[in-house]
Amino acid sequence: MLEAINLSKKYGGKDALVNLNLTIDPGEIFCLLGANGAGKTTTINIFLGLIGPTSGKALINGTEVTEKKVTNQLIAYIPEVVQLYGNMNGLENLEFFSRLSGYKHSKSELTALLHKSGLKEEDHQKKLSYYSKGMRQKVGIAIALSKKAKVIFMDEPTSGLDPKATDEFTSICKELASENTSILMATHDIFNAVNVGSRIGIMKEGKLVHSTDTTNINANELQDLYLKTI
Repeated sequence: MLEAINLSKKYGGKDALVNLNLTIDPGEIFCLLGANGAGKTTTINIFLGLIGPTSGKALINGTEVTEKKVTNQLIAYIPEVVQLYGNMNGLENLEFFSRLSGYKHSKSELTALLHKSGLKEEDHQKKLSYYSKGMRQKVGIAIALSKKAKVIFMDEPTSGLDPKATDEFTSICKELASENTSILMATHDIFNAVNVGSRIGIMKEGKLVHSTDTTNINANELQDLYLKTI
């Protein structure tokens, strides 16, 4: 579903990404670890089409991103802080953003999507000023579900979440993966990466220096490897 082929990016002569080669299959959750500036967000931004690569290719479902043929209905993005409209409630935000993607859902369908994302029914009609970060993340997932996205990019989605909210978010990601949704997640959360990920990569200075299946490593081993790498 996702493929990077010798993907590189320079900013003013400085390497932000160096010959990245990566494949992510349907239903995989790939977690990218690395210090700030390691190239995680640059990788995601190239796949989103927000910036172009200096060289190499980024493909989504076999189509090169730079060809501008990747439909926005295929992908979704959940940033560290999901940007929603504070003057609308959760249900209204979901309806608005799903309509932007070309979908017109009934109220019952929207409610079902919020339920699936883990947002309690009592919170559907509350203004966004009431929402915690975890609740905003759930609306972000509902938006991805509403557009039937097959690829979801996440940048530090569990940053600032308490353990319960992190566990809920992890469960939702695993459910999405079981439905063949591919997830590329940039994170600093080593322990959650082992828990949620199918595979984990460690980046340093724009290079993917380690990649492993989560079945082959535990959290303590990953932490040791990460600290030795960075």
